[in-house]
Amino acid sequence: MRLKKAIAPAGDLPRSAAAAFAASSPRAALCSLLMLIALAGCGSVQTTSSGGLSSIAESVSDPQLPVISGIPATAAQVGVPYDYTPSVSDALSTALTFSITNAPGWATFNTATGELSGVPGSGDVGTTADIEISVSDGVGVATVGPFQITVTSAAPTPAPAAPTITGTAPTSVVAGQAYFFAPTASEPGSNALTFLIFNRPSWASFSTSTGQLTGTPTSANVGSYSNIVISVSDGSQSASLPAFTITVSQPSGGNGPPTIGGNPATSVSVGSQYSFTPNASDPGGNALTFSIQNQPSWANFDTSTGQLSGTPAAANVGSYANILISVSDGTQSASLAAFTITVSQPSSTGPPTIGGNPATSVNVGSQYSFTPSASDPGGNALTFSIQNQPSWATFNSNTGRLFGSPAAGDVGSYANILISVSDGTQSASLAAFTITVSQSSGGSGPPTISGNPATSVNVGSQYSFTPSASDQGGNALTFSIQNQPSWANFNSNTGRLFGSPAAGDVGSYANILISVSDGSQSASLPAFTITVSQSSGSSGPPTISGNPATSVNVGSQYSFTPSASDPGGNALTFSIQNQPSWANFDTNTGQLSGTPSAANVGTYAGIVISVSDGTRSASLPAFSIAVQEISNGTVTVNWSTPTQNTNGTPLLNLAGFRIYYGTSANTLSQSAQIANPGVTSYVLTNLAPGTWYIGLADYTASGVESSLSNIASTSVK
Repeated sequence: MRLKKAIAPAGDLPRSAAAAFAASSPRAALCSLLMLIALAGCGSVQTTSSGGLSSIAESVSDPQLPVISGIPATAAQVGVPYDYTPSVSDALSTALTFSITNAPGWATFNTATGELSGVPGSGDVGTTADIEISVSDGVGVATVGPFQITVTSAAPTPAPAAPTITGTAPTSVVAGQAYFFAPTASEPGSNALTFLIFNRPSWASFSTSTGQLTGTPTSANVGSYSNIVISVSDGSQSASLPAFTITVSQPSGGNGPPTIGGNPATSVSVGSQYSFTPNASDPGGNALTFSIQNQPSWANFDTSTGQLSGTPAAANVGSYANILISVSDGTQSASLAAFTITVSQPSSTGPPTIGGNPATSVNVGSQYSFTPSASDPGGNALTFSIQNQPSWATFNSNTGRLFGSPAAGDVGSYANILISVSDGTQSASLAAFTITVSQSSGGSGPPTISGNPATSVNVGSQYSFTPSASDQGGNALTFSIQNQPSWANFNSNTGRLFGSPAAGDVGSYANILISVSDGSQSASLPAFTITVSQSSGSSGPPTISGNPATSVNVGSQYSFTPSASDPGGNALTFSIQNQPSWANFDTNTGQLSGTPSAANVGTYAGIVISVSDGTRSASLPAFSIAVQEISNGTVTVNWSTPTQNTNGTPLLNLAGFRIYYGTSANTLSQSAQIANPGVTSYVLTNLAPGTWYIGLADYTASGVESSLSNIASTSVK
């Protein structure tokens, strides 16, 4: 084995991390290099925690907790005294004890009064870690924070006006149900905003960057949590919501909470009518009432139906975020995912479109990547945005690509991810989705399943839906179903759900769940509902839907069958344009299937599947299938941890590393994020044979990233 060193270019990097790369595969060559990595800047770390469920129900009486108030300044200046003393009321005892977490090195803290004071010096410029001050009266504990203090060398420019914060927090939640509240805040001077909370419930997590208060209380958390105050600061001025109380109650023990569903439109043009009504039901048949948070000023809301409707005017152009529609049966409640409505000036060419089915799971150490498809009828330039981006993932605003490689510390679910596209005036969004990060089972990853089942069918009409599914390891797949409609049949070999409902089957069949398993791991479609209706007598054209997979590996089975129905109950036939040479097509079911070989590597574009009832027809959007070589090479990256910034100061808030790699030294199109500063080795997997170019950067808890190291190359054969 021969060791090759790459010499770092000259520069002003006094401290760096050394990194070495080793490539391995069935016949891999090994090389290593010396990298110089410099990191400038510092910041803060934001953490989120959640509790587990308890099987023992106990009531939290919380007789009289002390109440702590007073908003600490989040900005300080070199040479200027800083002083903050919280106020405490409602304590059972006058013998109060204060404590602090992450006290700044330049400040002193008084445990008898809670006073935090000091004069920062020039070496203290930067942002502190999350500070939290607690007070105890011997019976209960209250906290202020977490908050951060940013020390600057010059006085910040005062904001023209104080920030504003609005929103009405839900005041009750049932044990075992998720709680969510996100205030709306703005700042006239466009300064960065930070949030802080007083008297945070012990079962809830709080985001200092968004103000979101979230969590799922258990039976052990039953009780009232009072005097909760959420504030926002622009660094010099602040504003707060009125204090509120959250009451956690035991489940009613009935037939379970109500359910609510629906995908609200996320954009509307000035002068156009907006209307959205969610679907809701209650297993106990109780009367339902609806409520809303962050209702747009131009819209009306119906508490009996949940309908949100209105026509925005030119003065309403902008985005209305964190809209939350909930339903209650009087004791329990459920909510849709929070969403945003963007009001834009009308366009003669219509809004952009966006599509795609993002994967909803990834194993630790595996690469996640999803790029939506998008187009604009007016040919305008498109930009992408994301809400609730996972901390371990990177997002490209030019392509909409979401990618990254989660580490062991990232295991868990990342919910309500929303990817949107805009042409500058109008926008469109994918349905919100969740990515679950799991520990690797040691295999080749779970199977994938996709497809959009039709949600309605008329009496006497044929219903048919077959999902698309594949397995990375090429294992045999079996399908299963939950809540199968009584009038439908299910094929466990193909996942096909089909049948023709009769007049006695009119009604809704909810929470249908189709899953696929490779024998050890499984994946499921989102639960859906099929509504059987009496025929309207209209013959209408047929309908066709489904999301075909757009890639397949050499030697793997490809299969896609669209869902189709005809309102008149006519017999349907299918046809295809630009059928791949390696695939078969069934004109009776519309199934496209086959197993490509190495000779079929490439992209097969412009594929169109259509359905006809003999007189009228409908088609899926054109799609492409990329046949890919199987990649199984690996490269091992090793490095040492940096300890200083480029200016010679100690590096105290290192958060992790990012590896950038690709098949061109000028285009490192792939990346892996290691969100753990203690890790010094990482294995890049699934690399195709050829020469790979690799660089390394490190980053701080505030997101400041170093420049890229010198680029090394290695061969995978």
